Amino acid sequence: MRLVERIRLCYRMLVFIGSMLLLWAGLELEVLLLRKSRLDAINKYVPLWAKFNLRRFGVSIDARGKHLDNGETYPGRSEEGIGRIFIANHSSGMDIPLMFTVAETRVISRHDIANWPILGKAARRVGTLFVDRQSKRSGASVLRVIDNTLKRGEGVAMFPEGTALDGDQVHEFRPGAFNAARRAGAEIVPIGIAYGDERAYFSGLPFLPHMTRIAYLSSLQVAIEVGEPMPCGGDAVQLKNEAQQRVQALVDRARERLNTGSEQA
Repeated sequence: MRLVERIRLCYRMLVFIGSMLLLWAGLELEVLLLRKSRLDAINKYVPLWAKFNLRRFGVSIDARGKHLDNGETYPGRSEEGIGRIFIANHSSGMDIPLMFTVAETRVISRHDIANWPILGKAARRVGTLFVDRQSKRSGASVLRVIDNTLKRGEGVAMFPEGTALDGDQVHEFRPGAFNAARRAGAEIVPIGIAYGDERAYFSGLPFLPHMTRIAYLSSLQVAIEVGEPMPCGGDAVQLKNEAQQRVQALVDRARERLNTGSEQA
């Protein structure tokens, strides 16, 4: 069985790297030859890339909510032309590619990933925002980038818990996402994610061993619930607390669907 897992891991890593290079090439060619905007090209290619790789990793996604029920990706821009902030619980390294499948969004990632071979370069080209959480200067810089990104009408995905935590409990949110929403006048779209296998959660592992463990899995069921957008007005603390409650309710609904599916199977 161990040999099968190793073969599965090697196959998936090769597919991941190959699809990353194809994504990068397709995006650049479309911008250069077809004269499409980089934003339109990113919003086209990144969800396709994420869905393709998740299927190769054996991930089966049941995503529900506005736009998703019609087979669409949630637009990153509101009707007013302002970028939306998509917030979700954070418990797995799979959270980011899953966010790409449901919403037109940029993500915030660890600063060291920017220097990784292939992945780091490609991540920069698709608009990933990098932050060193230990550096106040880096944090202030990424906040300015988020403000500009929202003003340009691009969505931003944020995990307000501030770190990855196991299980379905949504812990206290930090204020950064909500302050950014208030400054830009951006809608906040709450999202809940639940995994059907406990091995998909970080469980205290470093990032690479954690993702390797997921790559060993033959299959993984995931449920995603996307809620109604929240206006950014009102008291910041009240907004933060209400958002946490909404995300928790969405996670619970996603978990219920996973449990119901397991019982029926």
